[in-house]
This record gives sequence, C-alpha cells and structure tokens, in this order.
Amino acid sequence: MKTIQVKDGSKIAYKDFGKGQTILFSHGWPLSSDAWDAQMLFFGQQGFRVIAHDRRSHGNSSQTWEGNDMDTYAEDLSSLIEQLDLNDVVLVGHSTGGGEVARYIGTYGSARVSKAVLIGAVPPVMLQSENNPGGLPMEVFDGIRAAVEKDRSQFYKDLTTPFFNYNRSSETPSDGVRESFWLQGMKGGIKGQYDCIKQFSEVDFTDDLKKIDVPTLIMHGDDDQIVPLADSAILSAQLVKDSQLKVYAGFGHGMTITQAGTINEDLLRFIEE
Repeated sequence: MKTIQVKDGSKIAYKDFGKGQTILFSHGWPLSSDAWDAQMLFFGQQGFRVIAHDRRSHGNSSQTWEGNDMDTYAEDLSSLIEQLDLNDVVLVGHSTGGGEVARYIGTYGSARVSKAVLIGAVPPVMLQSENNPGGLPMEVFDGIRAAVEKDRSQFYKDLTTPFFNYNRSSETPSDGVRESFWLQGMKGGIKGQYDCIKQFSEVDFTDDLKKIDVPTLIMHGDDDQIVPLADSAILSAQLVKDSQLKVYAGFGHGMTITQAGTINEDLLRFIEE
C-alpha cells in the first residue's frame, strides 16, 4: 500500500486502483480498507478510479496514541484528497466511515466532491440522550469498551454474528468473512480502536449533515443490529437537503459484504445518474 504523511507525522495507508472518476471509500470500525474489496474490484472494473484508506490506528496506518477523534479523521481524509489532488470525488462511507464523510464535508466543504453515500452510517448520533431518545444507552458503549479492553480478539470474533446477521436464518455464515473481519480488527492498534468507540457513539453529526450540499444516497438495512435504522438513516435523510433514502428489507450492518451485488449495482446507478 501507498502512504501519505499528515500534519502530526502519522502515515495514512491507502489503496489506489484504476483510472477515471474517483470513488473514495471510508471504512467502518474496527476494520480497514480491506472491507471494501468487493466495491474496489467491481468499480475498478467499471472504469472508475477507486481509493480506500486505512483510518489512523486501523489497518496499515500509523497507530497513534493521540488524535483518534472524528475531527482528526476528517483532517486526515482532507490531507489524502489534497495530496492526491482529487476532484469530482464520490465519497462513500460505511458506519463510522459515514460519520467521517459527513464531518469532512461539514468542515472542509464540497468543492472537491460530486456526490456522497452513507451506508449503515452512524449519523446523526448514536448515543441516547434527552435530545435523542431513540439512541442506544451509554451502557451499550461502555460494554464495548470493556470487551475491547479485556479481550478484543474474542470480542471481534463474537461481533461478526450481529454485524453480518449470522443469527438470522436468511444468512449463511461464512468462516472466511468472519476471519477477515477478525484479522482486520487485530491489525489495528488497541488504543486507537478504543478511542474510536467514543467517536462513533457520542459525536453529533447533525450540523455536518445540514451542510452537505451534494446529491447524497443514504443506504441502510432495516435489520441492522449495530446501527438501528430508525435513529440513523431515517433522521439523516431528513437533515441532508438533496438526499435519497434506500432501505433494504432484511439487510444487516455488513451488507456491503454479504449483499455486495445489490449494493454495488445501486451505488453504480446513483453515481451514473
């Protein structure tokens, strides 16, 4: 993988394949750019330039003690876009990566962006509060922190079940998918992954979503056991001015992998509109 160096000296690793209009992918927690294999191959074969980076402290990027926060994630994304001099980019973010895309546009604007896609994304905010009664209680995220601290290897193995809906009769569990998820998680740094839990759960992206001024596709499964539909995509679609909401019956959080064919075709249709 190639790397860029960002302001604090950290290195951000990325893949860069193909030629044509650029699609830039931001992955979910605790994964890496490998999570986008099905999209990178498909869209590269369709004549696009496809780029996916490893968020700091994930995958092959620098494992940092500090800077594992959403503002810095967006700054790193901006550095990648600037250093590669990308324009007319389609930004695609899954889960935590959807928050990263929203924060990037909310902070740096859309001058280099043509369209945005949020898939199973965490915005507006996951944490339950007086202003967000439909969110998940802090106890859920404290439990994730405790599990990561105690035995993140086993936790990542266990997480594959609800992540990919392998506890549903509609899905056939894949040992390969489970092992890939575990490997991606274990390649990252524990401090950065621990810090990221706060970022995907407590950061409020409401103002960022209101600033998105490019055509946006919001994709979410109605059986997402990680980021519940009602408190995420439904609300985000109301905040993003020029957005389309597409809800997939029975799909779970990991639908970019388990239902890659469907997701890729719908993404292609949106990009080519």
